[in-house]
Amino acid sequence: MERVTVSDGTGIIETGETQGKTLRIPPLTESLRIALATGQLRRPLGETLGSLLRLLASGHYELAGPEPLFDDRRLVATGGDWPRAEDGRVAYYRRAIRSGLRPVAVLLRPGGRARDLVLDGHHKIVAYQAERLAPSVVRIGVLSRGSGPTAPPGDGRHHPSAAR
Repeated sequence: MERVTVSDGTGIIETGETQGKTLRIPPLTESLRIALATGQLRRPLGETLGSLLRLLASGHYELAGPEPLFDDRRLVATGGDWPRAEDGRVAYYRRAIRSGLRPVAVLLRPGGRARDLVLDGHHKIVAYQAERLAPSVVRIGVLSRGSGPTAPPGDGRHHPSAAR
């Protein structure tokens, strides 16, 4: 696990309970899309996920993964409805998975008893389900929001935009 501090977050992605609200996530950078599609995520995750982390509110976060997700019943699709297994993009990821790639979905755990929000990877998760495999995911856990010292970053790994 890796702890990061985002000090210049835009707050475009709300980290609170969404109550069924559809979130529109801006397009990810090409390099991040490729890394997630192929499962080739570099460490530290804070640097690799930097463009996505900047869309969150300023605060302290914990990053984990990639790791298998064994219970996907508690996921919330943030882009509306889940794609159908017959969807062309799902078929693309099914072929990739069968060929040995492990595409990675990104989940946001708002904290408390809230369910994980799928920020990226709806089609990937459905493809893994169709292949009867546990999806590979990276989790972003909310430790605290805002710039206060309520949850120090701990291990010294800060997001590149963190105040120095």
